[in-house]
Amino acid sequence: MDIPRIYEIHVEGHLGDQWSNWFDGLAIRNDPTGETTLTGLLVDQAALFGVLSKIHDLNLVLISILGHPALSTTERKV
Repeated sequence: MDIPRIYEIHVEGHLGDQWSNWFDGLAIRNDPTGETTLTGLLVDQAALFGVLSKIHDLNLVLISILGHPALSTTERKV
């Protein structure tokens, strides 16, 4: 069973903010190290695969992926 996760995806090079919608609304942060970090909620593995496919389509070099379970509404209230 897939659960929503918050992902941090690091790629080589810098991307402009205009790519955010194309990357399913992920936030784009250009780091001084020459990397870009894409961060945000992806609902399942299929959504993650879609983002990775787009990274491949742009010939970007994938550096790392970190995934953290998203907190449910009841967990946030605790």
